[in-house]
Amino acid sequence: MSEAHNGLAPSSPFLELDRAAWAKLAPSLPLPLTETEIVQLRGLGEPLDMREVAEVYLPLSRLLNIYAQGARRLGHVTAEFLRGREQPTPFVIGVAGSVAVGKSTIARLLRELLSRWEETPRVELITTDGFLYPNAELERRGLMERKGFPESYDRRSLLRFVSEVKAGAAEVRAPFYSHLSYDIVPDAQITVRRPDVLIVEGLNVLQPPAQGHRLAVSDLFDFTIYVDARTRDIARWYDERFLKLQRGAFSNPRSYFHRFASLSEEQARARAASIWSSINEPNLLQNIRPTRSRAKLVLRKDSDHKVDRVLLRKL
Repeated sequence: MSEAHNGLAPSSPFLELDRAAWAKLAPSLPLPLTETEIVQLRGLGEPLDMREVAEVYLPLSRLLNIYAQGARRLGHVTAEFLRGREQPTPFVIGVAGSVAVGKSTIARLLRELLSRWEETPRVELITTDGFLYPNAELERRGLMERKGFPESYDRRSLLRFVSEVKAGAAEVRAPFYSHLSYDIVPDAQITVRRPDVLIVEGLNVLQPPAQGHRLAVSDLFDFTIYVDARTRDIARWYDERFLKLQRGAFSNPRSYFHRFASLSEEQARARAASIWSSINEPNLLQNIRPTRSRAKLVLRKDSDHKVDRVLLRKL
């Protein structure tokens, strides 16, 4: 599809495809997931269905599979050129986007789809939540109200983790984050053992190096995805998700947000709006959205939470 047809200037670094054109790129691929599996993968309030998976994410999994195979072939040829022993390393994918935009669901879905491809059967998923500083440390640093902002993460530990996985370490451990307690769980870990593909999902995974640092975790990614939508739509999705959680997960006495369980709907909406405007929206506008142009692929969602357009960076 030509750039002019898509309304892009010839100088754009991206090729833009609408939903229909993107779906045609892999029309004969069999869908490897059942409807039950898709229901189990989707996030709260997200309308993910068989058609969305077939038209958007199945072609994307095929593209990622092509990139992963290409990286493996390049590694093999390079090893031959250097007359050295080939050391296959995992293909690392970064998935970024705002709170409530659906990036976690997309990361889980890609993990399942990629593991169905013969060339990439071992796929691991890590979220950057595990690399947030513990709440006690955030309190000490005065950062509890900036949780999710770049400075609230232990970026050195995240960089070290991905570096070790990328280097082919036999076993690498990451901290475990509980969304129930809203904190790092002491002595709990996630172990990654030489996967074919590692997916790293988080708000700020596409950030450039911090001031005074030479390397960022995004420098270690082989492919990057940004999940995009209008700010007003994301705000509405956040409000809807907050209300669903308030009626469900927040009712658990062990939940960090249990104090919100008894709020009226009006009070809950007001609280959600306050959190969005004071924390999530500033983080999106100041830190997350500015990294969109660094992605290799952008998934643009319309107001119905479904992908409407796909932008792929030209080689």
